[in-house]
Amino acid sequence: MLHRRTLLAGLAALPALHAARAAGADTLRIGYQKNGILVVAKQQRAIEAALDPLGHQVTWVEFSFGPPLLEALSLGGIDFGQTGDAPPIFAQAAKSPLVYAAAQEAGGSGSGILLPKGSPIRSLADLRGKRVAFAKASSAHNLTVAALEKAGLTYAEIEPVTLAPADAAAAFARGSIDAWTIWDPYFAIAEAGDGVRVLATANDIARQNNFFLASRALAEQKAAVLSAAIGALGHVAQWCTQNRGEVAALLSQGTGVPLAATRRAVDRTDYVIGPMNPGVVAAQQAIADRFHSLKLIPRPIRVADAVWTAPDRNG
Repeated sequence: MLHRRTLLAGLAALPALHAARAAGADTLRIGYQKNGILVVAKQQRAIEAALDPLGHQVTWVEFSFGPPLLEALSLGGIDFGQTGDAPPIFAQAAKSPLVYAAAQEAGGSGSGILLPKGSPIRSLADLRGKRVAFAKASSAHNLTVAALEKAGLTYAEIEPVTLAPADAAAAFARGSIDAWTIWDPYFAIAEAGDGVRVLATANDIARQNNFFLASRALAEQKAAVLSAAIGALGHVAQWCTQNRGEVAALLSQGTGVPLAATRRAVDRTDYVIGPMNPGVVAAQQAIADRFHSLKLIPRPIRVADAVWTAPDRNG
């Protein structure tokens, strides 16, 4: 079941979701967030160009973070989208009919733990007893747990404050939380604030992957459409790697995030898309096992059960 704050955070997407639900059968409905390859693809109409020969159109629905996006996918409101590592684990544990279509390894490197002006915290170990904010079931949730493990702390030794990004930003600004775990572009925006310090980045704590997720119905019934979309995103990723200045401009234009913050986010992003290789699956399984051991998901899951394999075009 969705946490109340997660549900409220997704309400802004409702008008677009209604439009997506009304879209025809020959429409790929994509959920996206305010950063990353999907925004660039949207601005370039790259997926539209790839699907046009297949007789498919594309509609786009914006979400503030991953859990509401995957809730929409589970309920049939969208067909495809991208999130960090934790959302698909929580969704799979809730028996969502999703599949992992592709991975963006180290795509979550633009994440970290921020401290407000005047904070006495100097190390991860200093988080003991502190109010640490993050979005429930998000990649920030996992990064927080990994940071505690790195510092030799348990989840029970902090006071978790689960807030959607916008609510957490407000709490951080007024000083009502001690630390905030967050991803780009929110991270890039907030770290430029007066006196704000970065306690640790994802690169300091644990490698974080991003994933492209699809509904099982899309993967099983329209494999060619899904393959074409992933292929188009692969080309966009290659372009992003070679044109970071233009990527920042496109992202800023497409999201309204200030250009300076967008540039910081782009500079620390690895734009590489690949299949769900054994190493990526094993890393994701370790995260799932961690969440189950902490009783944050209701049952153990096997990530490999949700991995989609693209059909062999030469077969």
